[in-house]
Amino acid sequence: MHYLKEDDLGPIYGHQWRSFNAPYINSEIKLENQGVDQLQNIIDKLSCPKERYSRRLILSAWNPQQLNQMALPPCHIISQFHVNMKNELSCSLYQRSGDVGLGIPFNIASYSFLTYLLAKHCNLKPKEFIHFIGNAHIYEEHEESLMEQLLRKPKKFPKLYLKQKREDINNYNINDFVLEKYNYCSKINMDMKE
Repeated sequence: MHYLKEDDLGPIYGHQWRSFNAPYINSEIKLENQGVDQLQNIIDKLSCPKERYSRRLILSAWNPQQLNQMALPPCHIISQFHVNMKNELSCSLYQRSGDVGLGIPFNIASYSFLTYLLAKHCNLKPKEFIHFIGNAHIYEEHEESLMEQLLRKPKKFPKLYLKQKREDINNYNINDFVLEKYNYCSKINMDMKE
């Protein structure tokens, strides 16, 4: 059996996005110019007026050759980016497995932010996030909390802005994002399940 250090998930999302199939040593060692930088390939194509309409703008976290090195096989495994004739960017995500109470809300927010960031970075307009879930599950311990959530009235969506466009995708940080008019309800507690 393969064991990882605490806080090291193995060659999961970030590794596959930026160094697909490169050898994995540990989370602190970055291997330059190894594997396939899928994210940069997508950025390059989205930035090119001739290639941005491709149906091949795929970002995959599922790598069968490295699954046994991961702490957990990826849940959100493949996303496809689409640009329409109005130069609006959408993202379709296929998620093989999703915890309705905790994981899925985080995944929706994460990929929506990623879509927005890629659109702005590549001089496109963000349009929509489309989510497909292969196996959505609710843990018994979360049922009461989710019933409470269902009784709440949805609030108006906030507005997301990017303060500036950076030259390199790696140079963005959390302070570059502005979320305006984010109104939320009080917290509902749910324990993370393994």
